[in-house]
Amino acid sequence: MSAHGVPAPLTARRAGPLRGAAEVPGDKSISHRALILGAMAVGETRITGLLEGQDVLDTGRAMRALGADVVRHGAGRWSVHGVGVGGFREPAGVIDCGNSGTGARLLMGAVATHGFATTFAGDASLSTRPMGRVTDPLALFGARAVGRSGGRLPLTLVGAADPVPVRYATPVPSAQVKSAILLAALNAPGESVVIEREATRDHSERMLQGFGAEVSARTTAEGRVITLRGRPELTAQRIAVPRDPSSAAFPVCAALIVEGSDVLVPNIGLNPTRAGLFETLREMGADLTYESPREEGGEPVADLRAKFSPDMRGIRVPPDRAASMIDEYPILSVVAAFAEGETDMPGVAELRVKESDRIDAMAEALRAAGVAVAEGPDWWRVTGQGPGGVAGGATAAARLDHRIAMSVLILGMAARRPMTVDDAAPISTSFPIFEPLMTGLGALFERPLP
Repeated sequence: MSAHGVPAPLTARRAGPLRGAAEVPGDKSISHRALILGAMAVGETRITGLLEGQDVLDTGRAMRALGADVVRHGAGRWSVHGVGVGGFREPAGVIDCGNSGTGARLLMGAVATHGFATTFAGDASLSTRPMGRVTDPLALFGARAVGRSGGRLPLTLVGAADPVPVRYATPVPSAQVKSAILLAALNAPGESVVIEREATRDHSERMLQGFGAEVSARTTAEGRVITLRGRPELTAQRIAVPRDPSSAAFPVCAALIVEGSDVLVPNIGLNPTRAGLFETLREMGADLTYESPREEGGEPVADLRAKFSPDMRGIRVPPDRAASMIDEYPILSVVAAFAEGETDMPGVAELRVKESDRIDAMAEALRAAGVAVAEGPDWWRVTGQGPGGVAGGATAAARLDHRIAMSVLILGMAARRPMTVDDAAPISTSFPIFEPLMTGLGALFERPLP
């Protein structure tokens, strides 16, 4: 049963060439951060290109509950009149984060150094995900978390009335954990330090600098050391959100495996900490080019052109690349199914604790479609069938996971027989225009008769 209401099955059939421009939504990671930092700034922050998926809308509602004035002015155009660092008020009710692990963890960081209690809840999927990886370092500031076993939602976080600065080395690569600590550190005195053994996406550091925070990063023998001086006055900004590389992954990968395709995806964010998928695809032999590279709002962007690539071969994806493409492994596994040879994906234990166990979910879907998959606790391997070699003809479970649902549908677009996902409703959390965008390029989707 979908957490979004009645399940909405959707079937993808083998499509003809995909052609045209894919105008994907704004970057979800940057959209979350723009709303949160806008709420912690002084003055009115203006945002264009904001992703209006359910996850981001839930973060906007949370900012209102904490005292900020958040207003939608039109498609993707929003303003946030902030309350300043330390100015959040105790929310009157529960903060419902829906399906968003990013939203939940960043919001916990934002309130952890305020002297009041905040209760967080989420949907059935989010309520299974571990929050201890965030609440443990937030406890170093003086915050206390009370929740279900395993640190799962619903959870109440009692913020520190007299926070202290912290120094914390992240045990696993996680931009969410790093960002939660940095957000908490904004309202703590002195300097707080986060040490990453492996660099993760740096949207938080870039945006904090843009708002006027004193934050720096340097590489040492310990890893990447990020230092933030607490209690700055953040100044309202104008933010143009680049388009989401994680969303771009779906039309890009579809174009690579659907015969005769040529798709342009304009204005995509190519932050080096997010572009691991595109680097991997090019190493596999994908016809993927960057056009008009430029910088917008402190983030590198370009237009991506993807063409049908019948000569792709499996590779071993370097494990140290996982942090830059962790959300893209499900759709990479689909491309790997249409390549020649084996694609090995080590160092991906994080996939086991996403919206679903994404290794298990995609392995099940690919096996049902006739593709051989091997897996372990932190690795998996897909044996490619070559162009047009995937049988298809199965129904796969989305498991309340938007990326699994979209990956199964892309699989069906190039398989010999249709693929059905049991519930496409979760797609709205991150990519609300996925279906019309893909059908506009030439995808063939249909809903089963009742």
